[in-house]
Parts: sequence; C-alpha cells; structure tokens
Amino acid sequence: MHDLTGFQRDLLYAIVGKEEPHGLAIKDELEEYYETEIHHGRLYPNLDTLVDKGLVEKGQIDRRTNYYKITRRGQREIDARREWEDQYVDV
Repeated sequence: MHDLTGFQRDLLYAIVGKEEPHGLAIKDELEEYYETEIHHGRLYPNLDTLVDKGLVEKGQIDRRTNYYKITRRGQREIDARREWEDQYVDV
C-alpha cells in the first residue's frame, strides 16, 4: 500500500466499507468525506489502478454499471496498514 496515493487508500477504505459498491456510490462516499466534488476523470482512473494492482476486483452489474470489491490481497494490505498505524496512534 506504500505505493498508493492517499486518494487511492481512501478508495480502498470506501470499497471495503460497502458491499460491492458501484462507482457512483464510492464517489458519493468520498464526496461526503472530502466535502468537495470528485470528478469522474479522477475517480475511475484511480479505481482502475487499484484493479490493475490486484487490490480491487471489478465486476459488471449491467452494461453501464460496474461494482468494485476488495480482493484478499487488498484486505491484507488494509490490515497491514492498520497494524502499522496502530504503532503510532493509540485509539
């Protein structure tokens, strides 16, 4: 996960927090968090990067809508990141 941008990490967390969300649901989550509009030109290329890295699986709901699902590797990366964060943040 060390080679991901902060936005890509946030995408992973948004995906794992939902059950197979579609792109617009992910977009809505991040817009609420960032309190600003997320453009499609930023969202989808970053989702594709996560798919290319094997962290997220992309499937098709219908001809126009894809869903995204965290892979086992993606979950391991999140778990490792949380473990690393726990060293520095006492929650």
